[in-house]
Amino acid sequence: MIHNIVKDKSTKLFVGITAFFVANALIAECIGGKIFSLEKLLGLEPANITLFGEPNLSFNLSCGVLLWPLEFIITDIVNEYYGPKAVKKISYIAVALISYAFFIFYMAINFPPADFWIGSGSENHIPNMNDAFTSIFGQGMWIIVASIIAFLVSQLVDVTIFHKIKKITGEEKVWLRATGSTVVSQLVDSFIVVFIAFKIGKGWSWSTVLSISLLGYSYKFLIAVILTPVIYFVETRIEHYVGAETAKQMKLSAMKNE
Repeated sequence: MIHNIVKDKSTKLFVGITAFFVANALIAECIGGKIFSLEKLLGLEPANITLFGEPNLSFNLSCGVLLWPLEFIITDIVNEYYGPKAVKKISYIAVALISYAFFIFYMAINFPPADFWIGSGSENHIPNMNDAFTSIFGQGMWIIVASIIAFLVSQLVDVTIFHKIKKITGEEKVWLRATGSTVVSQLVDSFIVVFIAFKIGKGWSWSTVLSISLLGYSYKFLIAVILTPVIYFVETRIEHYVGAETAKQMKLSAMKNE
């Protein structure tokens, strides 16, 4: 029986997708502490936008946004072939493992550093390696809580909207349910992160929270639209891997298991 499960292509595909999904989520959390300038990356001048009375806003984004749009695409793929219960399952797994990772980071940060190691980065202009390690892996507690809650809530919103649209469109218009669910869930994700981490955690004004959330969401919205063709490419590869008939049965089963 075990050998049959291991050899089953749909099972192997699900395990592979789950591993990729969790890895991307964890990487996104780890690199999320770096803020990059989208304008500088594209060789443009700062946007200097004014939103909700907040002036001189530019597209300074967390590096986590490089991977989060991909996570929502993976969610849509799992939704299409395995159903909402599977999406919830991989989301809970990701949250559990991210929480575990942060717990290990916390332990590592609080272990006493070796004396020789503290100054070992001086040649690279890092006077205190322990401080550098702590600043990279020791994100603020509010940011950690915000990112985990936002991730889980947005995933549940995505799966709900995806299937509501699919009930209306059937097997047609994959782009509509994929993009529609993603743009809404990304909005939820953007707002929750900023609200918990900076409104509750740091006392930001509502105007700042709304302007920063909307600015970050505008980038995510654009990327979600650009990445829509990826859905069709992945579906083609899946059908090639498991076979057209099996893929069709997987989609039908996914709808029944809602």
